[in-house]
Amino acid sequence: MSLPAPGAAGYVGRFAPSPTGLLHAGSLVAALASWLDARAHGGRWLVRIEDVDTPRCVPGADREILRQLATCGLLPDGDPIWQSARSNLYQSALDQLWNEGQAYPCACSRKEIDEALAALGVQHERHGERVYPGTCRGGLRGRAARAWRVRTDAAGGTDTLIDWHDRRLGAQRQNVSAEVGDFVLRRADGLWAYQLAVVVDDAAQGVTHVVRGEDLADNTPRQIHLQRLLDLPTPAYLHTPLVLAADGQKLSKQNGAEPLDLADPLAALRRAGESLGLPPLPAQAALADWLAAAVAAWRRLHP
Repeated sequence: MSLPAPGAAGYVGRFAPSPTGLLHAGSLVAALASWLDARAHGGRWLVRIEDVDTPRCVPGADREILRQLATCGLLPDGDPIWQSARSNLYQSALDQLWNEGQAYPCACSRKEIDEALAALGVQHERHGERVYPGTCRGGLRGRAARAWRVRTDAAGGTDTLIDWHDRRLGAQRQNVSAEVGDFVLRRADGLWAYQLAVVVDDAAQGVTHVVRGEDLADNTPRQIHLQRLLDLPTPAYLHTPLVLAADGQKLSKQNGAEPLDLADPLAALRRAGESLGLPPLPAQAALADWLAAAVAAWRRLHP
């Protein structure tokens, strides 16, 4: 049984790991899902190293992640790119938003934002969204800029409602103005925010389909908002089930998830396939044969 070759179809998918640590069981699920979806649709699969948060990146983790993917037979259809080398693209996007009146500098610290919200009777919950109240929309009033934000109010000052469809979760809606507020594009430490970088890079790489973990579904309306402001295409989205740790929390590097044990890569792939709802596949197959069977199974699940 052989793998289908990457086709000339218009489909372009991607896997975008952050090198703050090595791949773990949860990130392999996301990598496998995005690879399977690309192969099932005869498309191309790219890898992007999302290393804009440089202080949190682990030296050498990027190359080790690429080695982990190769060990599992998940090979990209082109050279990987690193976000840390693409600052000029993000600056161009920010300049466009600024020139069009859709972005502005912000002087507020987190403490000041919390105080402003408290004055409005809004209590910020720990780990909850800190909805920016728009303090600096009208100007800095002589204060020094710390960060840059994008406006989320629609024409006439109305709220921005984003309706979108997820291939697994179905119809989704978010009031970005009320639930998020004007969010950061460039941080106070000078680093680029994830939301801007991912939107710019998805468009620059021609990504048509985004397959990623369900924990990122809440980010999608923000990214669609930026896509519309920058006149960029909106990909199709599919958010996969989360892999949970024994305590019921999302399995993540922040929660101490162990790096993948790839002494038996096929066993790791089988576990990832189970998390994605794939039916039992040949247990004794060679790696390439198992991947080919997984592509066929994915095609039936997600036509």
